[in-house]
Amino acid sequence: MIETRALGHRYGDDPVLDGVDLTIADGEFVLLVGPNGAGKTTLVRHFNGLLEPDSGEVLVDDRPVADDLVAARTAVGMVFQDPRDGFVAATVRADVAFGPENLGLPREAIDERVTDALETVGLAGRGDERIDRLSGGEQARVAIAGALAMAPDHLVLDEPLASLDYPARESVVDRLAALKGNGTGVVVVTHDLRDLADLADRVVVMADGAVVRDGPPDAVRADLPEYGVRPC
Repeated sequence: MIETRALGHRYGDDPVLDGVDLTIADGEFVLLVGPNGAGKTTLVRHFNGLLEPDSGEVLVDDRPVADDLVAARTAVGMVFQDPRDGFVAATVRADVAFGPENLGLPREAIDERVTDALETVGLAGRGDERIDRLSGGEQARVAIAGALAMAPDHLVLDEPLASLDYPARESVVDRLAALKGNGTGVVVVTHDLRDLADLADRVVVMADGAVVRDGPPDAVRADLPEYGVRPC
């Protein structure tokens, strides 16, 4: 479970999050939506300690994130809007293996995690390929595989479909559906519910650093255009 309590964050003098209270249960598929500048990306970067709160706190599995960053980053995997921002190696296999290696796992366990993660995203047998020679959709899937290799309880993705063509979008959505089916919690930051609404258990709408709507997709759909969100 991920929980924020009265979470506040500033960039200089500018408040970005204003007392956000939010709980995300294990296995839940959540869409976090809202206009640019609403605080969505800032919020999710607190989930595993990439940012520190100015006020309030964040807990993962009832433990404050600040008390154990390794545990938080193991439980909550993060995929950035531009997958290239998260790559640390030249080849697919080396990049996906990076996280498990830093956990100090035995080589056999690392290899098993990498193999399973690449199979999950449809890249089995392509571990030796250079990441810079892959398509945008394939790079997005490598980024997802890297997060999955950490065996997270929750996978958080920031605008994973942005700038992808239709086949790439379809491929990534299929992988997210499979993760939901396997019981992995998924949080997707987006401003466009196309392709994702049918997967969502819940839509959380943010505006001006606060949660303004929270409920099943059908319950909040009519309000979405007011906040610059494309409902379908």
